[in-house]
Amino acid sequence: MKSDLEKIVNFIKQHHVMSLATSAELELSVCNLFYAFDEKEVSFVVASSDETTHIQNIIKNPNVAGSVVLETKTVGKIQGLQFRGTFSILEDEALKKLYFKTFPYALAMMPKLWKIKINYFKMTDNNLGFGKKIILQEPFL
Repeated sequence: MKSDLEKIVNFIKQHHVMSLATSAELELSVCNLFYAFDEKEVSFVVASSDETTHIQNIIKNPNVAGSVVLETKTVGKIQGLQFRGTFSILEDEALKKLYFKTFPYALAMMPKLWKIKINYFKMTDNNLGFGKKIILQEPFL
């Protein structure tokens, strides 16, 4: 039987776009980002420019929240993941390689890469029963 973390990681790896919410003082922002995910670090890797509103918010407040969802109209198939974490500049070379392996065309643009270290997951998975929730907080193991 899969652990709850394995179920969440499997869901994350089936997708590649997240919605990310940021805030700083009274400024709010939400954006969509392509991501790669590293299960050992329990971290997302994303690319974004310093000029964006969400990065300007993150410079002031690195705490973020986001979601990854399966878009479906079938109630029994609804799946979605909410997360919270800390956003920082990516310095890990292995995680940089993971991002460019996932999105090789991004190499042409050489974007600035960032890491979202996850500290909370909440997954809704109607495949496990209507409204079934899996909630995990750091430490995950």
